[in-house]
Amino acid sequence: MPTLFIDADACPVKDEALEIADRHGVPMVLVSNGGIRPSRYPGARIVTVAAGVDAADDWIATNAGAGDVVVTADIPLAARALERGAAVLNSDGRSFTPETIGTALSMRAFKQHLRETGESKGYNRSFTPADRSRFRQALDQALRRAAPADG
Repeated sequence: MPTLFIDADACPVKDEALEIADRHGVPMVLVSNGGIRPSRYPGARIVTVAAGVDAADDWIATNAGAGDVVVTADIPLAARALERGAAVLNSDGRSFTPETIGTALSMRAFKQHLRETGESKGYNRSFTPADRSRFRQALDQALRRAAPADG
């Protein structure tokens, strides 16, 4: 059975993910550096990692594997999860794939360079209702694909 791993500290779709995971009967793990109230997510396992820049990412990358689904906006974590065979979604419903992750990593590095040189302020676009809807659809499809053939 697949597991749904959520890079939870800044994830705007935790509620939607829990609802969809429950519908599919898939265990969900919220991984964060703290600040998540377990009572808000009674159907999820809450993993709080030690403070550290990539501690949550490291935990997910170590524990996610083939057949699992990872939700993250962190592109290096997405690359690591893909290497382990997991399906990876951004919180706006876009999939990271082996075919697209190289471009995503390159664009991330380019944008970081622009921010460091002052050429860009680094503002992120707003999260929209359309993003939330696209995420719900994409997660439902990813969990259907990850489900065992006999289940």
